[in-house]
Amino acid sequence: MPLLIIAVILFVIADVLIRHFTKQIREQKERKERETALAVSLNLDFTRESKTLKRVEVENQKAKILCVDDEPVILDSFRKILVLDGYCVDTVETGQEALGLIQSRNYDFVFTDLKMPQMDGVDVTKSVKHLRPDIDVVIITGFATVETAVECMKYGAMDYVQKPFTEDELLEFVKRILIKRQERIQKQLKPKVHITHLGESKRFKTYEFAIPGGVFISPGHCWASMDQNGAVKVGIDDFAKKLIGKIDSIDFPNLGMNVSSGQPLFTIKQGTRNVTFNSPLKGKVIKINLPLKSDIESLDITPYESNWICILDVEDIDNEIKNLNIGKSAVSYFQDDIDRLISIRKKSGAGTKADELQEGEFGKLGDTEFYSMVSEFFKK
Repeated sequence: MPLLIIAVILFVIADVLIRHFTKQIREQKERKERETALAVSLNLDFTRESKTLKRVEVENQKAKILCVDDEPVILDSFRKILVLDGYCVDTVETGQEALGLIQSRNYDFVFTDLKMPQMDGVDVTKSVKHLRPDIDVVIITGFATVETAVECMKYGAMDYVQKPFTEDELLEFVKRILIKRQERIQKQLKPKVHITHLGESKRFKTYEFAIPGGVFISPGHCWASMDQNGAVKVGIDDFAKKLIGKIDSIDFPNLGMNVSSGQPLFTIKQGTRNVTFNSPLKGKVIKINLPLKSDIESLDITPYESNWICILDVEDIDNEIKNLNIGKSAVSYFQDDIDRLISIRKKSGAGTKADELQEGEFGKLGDTEFYSMVSEFFKK
């Protein structure tokens, strides 16, 4: 037994060391590639775009930055420090050139010096935010002009960096504002609902939801797909699956059971919790999905397609489907419930991330809140 423990410990240590050295080798390789890009790019001619433009592009960039300063030595520092850390960097010496570039290229940030001839940082800030409000502006300032830099924030500047700066100071600053930008964009991204092709298993981002084309959605978030003979496959939709999260098992309906629209059809189990879904249609259960019973994890890929839960024989199909949503109405239904959920979370004091929907978030709630949400969205 002690030998087994020693072997396990040695294996863990070896794995950690291998990961560490692999990471070091990868980082060294990336740095060499960036050094090469830096050396090569500075010899290229970009005057067709801008007279003083110098551009360095790297693969897998963290962000694209445009720096404006009338002091070439400051631009050289920005280029070397940021490129070697994985940023794509363009530099120009005038505000006019910067405004020309932002109208033809996409950047995440514009760094602009405050004191420049002809066009100063204040005017650059105003112009960038007018022409491209999606680009974040950062002021480069000396100690004597900090008050003016802060004033620029009234015109839309995101922050300011004070020169002179060390390499570590600049890298830490850029890392911080990049995180700030990403968090803001994430909050602005309203959860999206996509109509997909039936059979498309692509997983969308956490805050995005899918509805296959031709699939009906019930008020309680079941989906229904029918064939020409009136047989209807039924399952849970993407909204329900993502918000509930991991599913441990399913309590399938009995074969031959007759069910009316709005009556309990099947139950999703998560630990000790149960979520019962009502039937979207009136009919008889003629088949249950036995393969899904033994492969419940496949629901993590998609709740649609072959991951239906049961099949109903629906006689009066034309009248039954009138209360279901399809196409644009299904998208609108999803979006209404998404908006309602966000509103509920804001009222409950969910904090600054109230607009962000997280996969499995219902499962992270206490029992009282969990069943409250289940009743609100699935008991229809």
